[in-house]
Amino acid sequence: MDYLSYLDYLREFNLLSIFIRLVLAMVFGGLIGLERESKRRPAGFRTHILICVGSALTTLTSQYLYLELHMYTDLARLGAQVVAGMGFIGAGTIIITKRKDVKGLTTAAGLWTTAIIGLCLGAGYYEGGIAATLAVLFVELILGKFENKYIRKYTREIFYIEFKKKGTVKDISKIFDKNKMTIIDMEMNKANKITKAFVTIKVKNAKLIETVIEEISAIENVDFIDTLTQ
Repeated sequence: MDYLSYLDYLREFNLLSIFIRLVLAMVFGGLIGLERESKRRPAGFRTHILICVGSALTTLTSQYLYLELHMYTDLARLGAQVVAGMGFIGAGTIIITKRKDVKGLTTAAGLWTTAIIGLCLGAGYYEGGIAATLAVLFVELILGKFENKYIRKYTREIFYIEFKKKGTVKDISKIFDKNKMTIIDMEMNKANKITKAFVTIKVKNAKLIETVIEEISAIENVDFIDTLTQ
């Protein structure tokens, strides 16, 4: 029995298939976004959902123009613009530090892949969308831990911190030292009595990152802290 034959109706352009494709795009995009959100990345839960749903709707629009309005044009034309346009959004998640370290590539690649998943689901290619989502989650959840444990001896994290008094740097440094994190680089600039610092840290135990964020946040003169890594 060909189990995929049950999907034939949902591959047709009808109200039910449109609804299911958009819902799946929202769910799958959200699953990938949750993993990024849990690691405090710049593009998180809602961003991935919007990109996946938008990409799915792009494919559906192409089909609508062709099947309903009989505008006989290249069905892949709008989708191609999504693939190219994702480069601009992905570039916004990538930063290059003073030491020429590139951060944010994993998030950028995940956004691009999420857009492709949306295009697949919008076209009714359910198997491809499901398989790709599982592959992305496997890479980010499983292989990420494997890489940190067996390939990398340590990871680098960039902390963005805003504070008021210059002496706060000593308190921040003490917390990093206490948690056995080595400061590799620190860039600071002051504007409107607020000092903004980008601190690159060598981390052996990534589980301590949340602890460090909580401890630094508790410092009296610290207004904001977050990480700016992949």
